[in-house]
Amino acid sequence: MAVQNSGDSLLEMFIFETLQNTEQLEQIILDTEKEDGFSNNAINEIFRIMHTIKGSAAMMSYPEIASLAHKAEDLFYFIRENKDVKYSCSHVSDLILLCMDYINNEVSGIRENRDPNADESNRLIEELDNYLCKLKGASTDTTNSEKMLAHISYKAIFYFEYGCEMENIRAYSIIRDMREYAYDIVTVPENVLDNDETTNIIRKSGFLVYFTSDKAYSELQSLFMNMPFIRDIDLTLTDVDICLQAENENTTSGRVTVESESEKIKNEETLIKQDNHSSGQSIISINISKLDKLMNLVGEVVISESMVANNPDLKGLELQSFQKEALQLHKIIVEMQDLVMSMRLVPLTTTFQKTHRIVRDMSKKLGKEVNLELSGEDTEVDKSIIEHLSDPLMHLVRNCIDHGLESEEVRIALNKPAIGTITLEAYNSGSNVYILVHDDGRGLNKEKILEKARNNNILTKPESEMTDKEICSLIFLPGFSTNAEVSEFSGRGVGLDVVMQNITSIGGSVSVESTEGMGTTVTMKIPLTVAIIDGMNIKVGAKNFTIPITAIRESFKPENGSIFMDTEGNEMIMVRGECYAIMKLHKQWDIETEVTELSDGILIMVEQEEKRRCIFADCLLGQQQVVVKSMPDYIKRIKKVEGLSGCTLLGDGSISLILDPAWLINSEIKYGKGE
Repeated sequence: MAVQNSGDSLLEMFIFETLQNTEQLEQIILDTEKEDGFSNNAINEIFRIMHTIKGSAAMMSYPEIASLAHKAEDLFYFIRENKDVKYSCSHVSDLILLCMDYINNEVSGIRENRDPNADESNRLIEELDNYLCKLKGASTDTTNSEKMLAHISYKAIFYFEYGCEMENIRAYSIIRDMREYAYDIVTVPENVLDNDETTNIIRKSGFLVYFTSDKAYSELQSLFMNMPFIRDIDLTLTDVDICLQAENENTTSGRVTVESESEKIKNEETLIKQDNHSSGQSIISINISKLDKLMNLVGEVVISESMVANNPDLKGLELQSFQKEALQLHKIIVEMQDLVMSMRLVPLTTTFQKTHRIVRDMSKKLGKEVNLELSGEDTEVDKSIIEHLSDPLMHLVRNCIDHGLESEEVRIALNKPAIGTITLEAYNSGSNVYILVHDDGRGLNKEKILEKARNNNILTKPESEMTDKEICSLIFLPGFSTNAEVSEFSGRGVGLDVVMQNITSIGGSVSVESTEGMGTTVTMKIPLTVAIIDGMNIKVGAKNFTIPITAIRESFKPENGSIFMDTEGNEMIMVRGECYAIMKLHKQWDIETEVTELSDGILIMVEQEEKRRCIFADCLLGQQQVVVKSMPDYIKRIKKVEGLSGCTLLGDGSISLILDPAWLINSEIKYGKGE
């Protein structure tokens, strides 16, 4: 890959804009297929996006991306200029989507400093070129745009979109593109890359270019307006004879002005001095690392405020003024904290929209008609969480189509609609977001699931004691599948362990419900944010721990006679007719404490994925909103301490370790017989 000579900020802008453009282009292609043909607006937009990607990649010295985008641009330019040409919308869509996949992969390679895949780029360019040659061979249209004209003198003033930034670099990109069809180029200001002050000049007065070209006025106007970030353009002819001829033949669309050389110089001077007031921008892009740093600083403010308000030196003092001002400070900090958290929230729209591509590709390959319905895609989650959702959604949707939905013939025989339906739904509930993936297919065969689990010896409890939900949840175990044959997409269960791993890694949970013959619903419950959580602080000896409130069902003192031993000598407790295992944290981590008898401490019942366990601690310290800090690498990688998802600072300045609910539920209890 090319070295990023222009600096990290420019590279980040290139990656951000390219990924945005590929996502937008993919959505245009998918929407177009539903309409069974490219509209004029769609063709113009695709041409513009390809032109943008080509220019940006060329400017950043990524020739593989630039060449591929240029060839795709050529294809749509031909389609746009030859409206009567017959082409296959489906085939063109396939080609462009393959180009988008390649560009996205190359952008990932840029991030990871991988070498470009020139062979794949050349292969795709050859496919595009072959299809373009086929269209040209079939086309008999000879439009006026193909006529060669004498060199004509032009003057153009480019006005960029408000807030697009880096106007001098974008101006340089325009000149580079114009060299393909323009000559004798003179710009005002000159040397746009060598002088940073040119940015302000271009922003206020526009970018002035004098040039000659053999292209017609209307063709140039169309080319310029499809350039990226162009808000407006003032294109004029500066040759008197050609101008009058063009006006008489009515070949120009827009204002045509005849200028003398003196007028040209005068206008140039005026242009430099002109101060056009532009409206202020309302949206800006911020690097996520800056938001992370801001969130950390707000977290430090929250901790500091708690330390001041709970300073032990203040105990017993009647300080009404201090209490009033501390309350006002707390209110301001909470509002600031909510604002910073809201800045990190992004809607699920993009993540949901990506599934359209998966449905399209699999529907074609498997020959199944599938209708994808989206609901609640404007639901917002933290940026750090949304990155963990793409893979789970991809695996769930793939398995819905491959193994969940029946073929058209089978559905008709079962009196179902011929077209299967997959529904993605999202909604907020408290501090959690729920994402549901539902299909109206054949559902899960619980007998097959139990048989597979029995053969693989992965049953965690007797079959007779397992609920339908627990049986269905077995499909999320690694390598589990009920499909007898392995195919390109395989069966429901292949890859679903990725769903469980990704969701539990961000403090979420996954459950599944299914009715055989009716369909399956997978529900993912995820926290709104992982940066700041509500937690219950507990004490074990001299150590402090925090359990996320969302994982706690209740806390209580054990009643007399409710404690008993199981067959292996482990302590159990009976609560309202249900038996639960007891984990003593002081035994789990060899913590010295005087509170060892269950009657002297407190039990906290934790729950996840409908599994429950009681945790024994000395006492509760109280509920508090805590700022999650990641564990040091020494603990995560070297000591490899399990059961901790992070740490936080309490109001008195002491450290509290945040316990992982999944570990509390599923880890092996280390004390046994004789305890």
